[in-house]
Order: sequence, then C-alpha cells, then structure tokens
Amino acid sequence: MEEMEKTQAPRAGKSSDEVALELMKFIASETGYGKSQGSVGFAGKNAKSADEQVDALLSLFDRCRKAVHRDAAG
Repeated sequence: MEEMEKTQAPRAGKSSDEVALELMKFIASETGYGKSQGSVGFAGKNAKSADEQVDALLSLFDRCRKAVHRDAAG
C-alpha cells in the first residue's frame, strides 16, 4: 500500500498518449532504460551516445503507446 501512496492516481480523462508517457517514464526510471551505463574496469559495451539514448526512449514510448492502445481496444 505504501507504494501506491507514492504514485499519483490517474486523473479522469487522461489521453492514451498521456498514459503511455507516464508508463514510459515509470519503466525508464525503474530500469535505467535509455541511460548510458557507467563502467568500472572492463566493459563489454561502449557507453550509449545521446542520440542512441533518445532513440531508445522514443522506441520505448512507441511500445508503451501500442500497449496502451491495445489495452484500450480490448
């Protein structure tokens, strides 16, 4: 229940794009999606450039929009 108190309840009349944006922000903040990985020692991958980070977040937003639209239609 404490977790529910930390998040805002969705307001009535939110557009599906607003819901998708909130979902994307939640996923990105909880998982670090789209952020470059700081590396210590040996790293298997290079850090993502700013363009790659933007592309990753836009891709995530598109996936969230599709999921919200699919859920609203069903």
